[in-house]
Amino acid sequence: MSIKVAFAKTLAKIGAPISKLGSGSGKSLAGIIFTKMVGVDAVCELSGDVGIGSIILTGTNGKTTTTTLLIKLLSNDIEIRSSFESNTINAIASALIQQKGEIGVFEYGIRNIKYGIPDTVQRVVDPIGVVYTTISPEHAQVAGVKNPFKDYYKAKELLSQNMDKGFIVTNADDPRTAFLGYKKRNDVKVHYYGIEVDDIHDFFDEDAIECPACGRELSYEKRFLNHRGVYSCECGFSRPEANVKLTDIEFTNEKWMLTIEGNLFNYPNNMDISFKVDLTVPPFGFHNIYNTLASIATYTTFTPKIENIETTIHKVFDNLDMSFIPPGRFEIVKNGNKLIGLGQGDNGDAAKINALFMNQFVEGPLEFIYTTPDVGEEDIFEDHFEVIKALNPAHVIVVPGRKSIEKAEEYYNIIKKEFPDAEFYPLSYDEMTKRINKLSELAVESEYDYVIMTGCGEEQAMWENIKQKIING
Repeated sequence: MSIKVAFAKTLAKIGAPISKLGSGSGKSLAGIIFTKMVGVDAVCELSGDVGIGSIILTGTNGKTTTTTLLIKLLSNDIEIRSSFESNTINAIASALIQQKGEIGVFEYGIRNIKYGIPDTVQRVVDPIGVVYTTISPEHAQVAGVKNPFKDYYKAKELLSQNMDKGFIVTNADDPRTAFLGYKKRNDVKVHYYGIEVDDIHDFFDEDAIECPACGRELSYEKRFLNHRGVYSCECGFSRPEANVKLTDIEFTNEKWMLTIEGNLFNYPNNMDISFKVDLTVPPFGFHNIYNTLASIATYTTFTPKIENIETTIHKVFDNLDMSFIPPGRFEIVKNGNKLIGLGQGDNGDAAKINALFMNQFVEGPLEFIYTTPDVGEEDIFEDHFEVIKALNPAHVIVVPGRKSIEKAEEYYNIIKKEFPDAEFYPLSYDEMTKRINKLSELAVESEYDYVIMTGCGEEQAMWENIKQKIING
């Protein structure tokens, strides 16, 4: 490390005592100080200090949960440096400066090339692994501007496009992420993860999905979640064989039993490995099956202690509770005899996943408390409305999820044509305490035994506060 970079690193440590990563705080002051002094390119020298190398995780949904699970797994075997819930190069630099460890694990959300600088991040971090969860259009809006999906997709691709070593770990069931692995198969190794059971299927109307290789419409043998499934195209592109896969599942209201098998290559030990685990987990939702597969696929690819693999996986997942889910994310809670599913669903894919999770518990009439998107988010509303119609609730309540009460009422009037008994509560976003209290009251005092509350809103605090009021009264 050069004298100039070492000096900047020391000053960044001294000047940022409040920046405490490692617990996932996402603070990045040390990185800001460092890059202001010596520039972003100097992060290369910080990256070179990580013995085995760094792993970057990205995608549309599931990044934070997958990163959290991966940190739990790898931390059992080796000291790591990590950051999540802060999608900047400065957050990564802060972790590299302030922490010790032979592997880096960094969540990195990218919505466009200008702000996400994915090619720069790939170059200066020089990762040995890039992990993709899923890619869909829901997060293509940046600073109020809707970006073309092809630009959003390209931004994700750039995070791995120039890799010449290591692994891409990617979702086989998502044709968009699978294609990113397919294109890099001659440059780096690719590990795929996916679902190979018959007990999970989508109940939504099927949208036409474009083949990422040629642009024709994909044919689906089955769908698991939205555009994920078993697919093929006339051009020859099709779902690849998964290296890590869910091969059996059993559902109950109290727990889920998962069988996960893997046959893949381990990077630190330079050898093929295989494993099989039978796990018991809380009923944490179909989306978290993918997060589980992604984290286990990445862990088994990069752990240096392959002899610990099955023991470590059991240690993490057999003791898992719902606290691993980030605050505000969708969860089913009990209130007396009532089951209430609530949490963030601020895009179509997330709302569909929430609905699929809730639907497995519903055994009677359902009430849907819907928090709307804002002005300029009509495409999100259209996706949300499809979710509402697919669940066919007995009653709908509409509440502004964001700033505009007027726009929320427009959305309500559209819903009312399909559900004439729907009600509208014009709760102000600026009076958040009042809003939280009323939403909690609507759920708890509902005449229905099954209630789902999802849509847009303050991403974590609002949902978590409502959840705690319902649980604790």
